[in-house]
Amino acid sequence: MTTAREDLLAAGLAVFDRDGFEGATVAEIRSRARASNGSFFHFFASKKQLAGTLFLEILQAYHAAIITSVDARCGAAEGVARLIHAHLDWVVTFRREARFLFEISRNEWGEEVRGAQRTENSRLADGIERWRAPLLARGELLPMSATLFFSQIIGPAQIFCRAYLSGRHQSDPREQVETLIACAIRAVVAPGAPERAGGTS
Repeated sequence: MTTAREDLLAAGLAVFDRDGFEGATVAEIRSRARASNGSFFHFFASKKQLAGTLFLEILQAYHAAIITSVDARCGAAEGVARLIHAHLDWVVTFRREARFLFEISRNEWGEEVRGAQRTENSRLADGIERWRAPLLARGELLPMSATLFFSQIIGPAQIFCRAYLSGRHQSDPREQVETLIACAIRAVVAPGAPERAGGTS
């Protein structure tokens, strides 16, 4: 059974998805959640605060899906493939959340949200580095910064995802997964790297 807070967040996501942030109103969110005015303001000081809270919760869920897709048993190419699959699967499975995260979210939701976002981004980077660092040390991944590495893997996939989320393209972005994986492997995996971690094929 959901809580009143969860109902408000779910209602906020639905209303933001339909009306955008500017078009959404507290009254419409309350109505969809069947919540009183007092209940709304017990949890959130404003529509902006609800949106910021929603953004952080969705960001945490997205990052968890990415981080848990790789572990020490994954070789370089396998890990790259898993990261791309995880990104595409999450976007398609949680399309409404992904649209909010990548298409609707705003930079002006406040320093508190930006600070928490930086913390979450650091956790994502740390999670990826736990898998990447040993492979980098063994020369199985090409040397580059963590930011460049992640952009080479997720950046091209995200182009398809944004077109899908915005409605510019109706086709499932996962249809491009094999080409995206092949391109990412060429960009970040060292030639001749073994298929799995530990130097075994």
